Amino acid sequence: MRREEKEVIIQDLTDKFNNNPYFYITDANGMTVAKTNKFRRMCFERGVDYQVVKNTLIRKALEALEMDYSSFNDTVLTGFSGIMFHSESGKAPASLIKDFLRENKESIKLKGASIDGGLYIGHDQLDALTTIKSKDEVIGDIIGLLQSPAKNVIGALQGGGHKLAGILKTLSEKEAA
Repeated sequence: MRREEKEVIIQDLTDKFNNNPYFYITDANGMTVAKTNKFRRMCFERGVDYQVVKNTLIRKALEALEMDYSSFNDTVLTGFSGIMFHSESGKAPASLIKDFLRENKESIKLKGASIDGGLYIGHDQLDALTTIKSKDEVIGDIIGLLQSPAKNVIGALQGGGHKLAGILKTLSEKEAA
């Protein structure tokens, strides 16, 4: 690969890292061609961008970013590396990996991930990554919590109004009788 080609790949990766707050680095070293194709197809179907890139190019792209990814150098950026990008959800790639591993045991490993600037290193982090809520889910939970007391107050006031009307109606019927 010529130097110009490497620079284009590094720039492309740097742009992807800047534009995607969620990325995963995987090790698919033991996968057959059939399993790799199946994994790529699953990625495509779920909107996950997956590509295999040399570790040195990944390292250079990460060095161009503002955040410090040096903890990835010795543990994550070794061996065979594939990168998964998803722009909307931090747990989508983790869920995809777990689903793939159900049918294809010991075929792919999570080496590391970056979720909104938080670094996760090691395959043992996969379960934690599948439970991470997206920003929209967290905002929805907060709005639900904030609306809950207001709904209770409004419900009590409306319910009390109906009870009060019933009491007044009963009293007026007693006076008329």
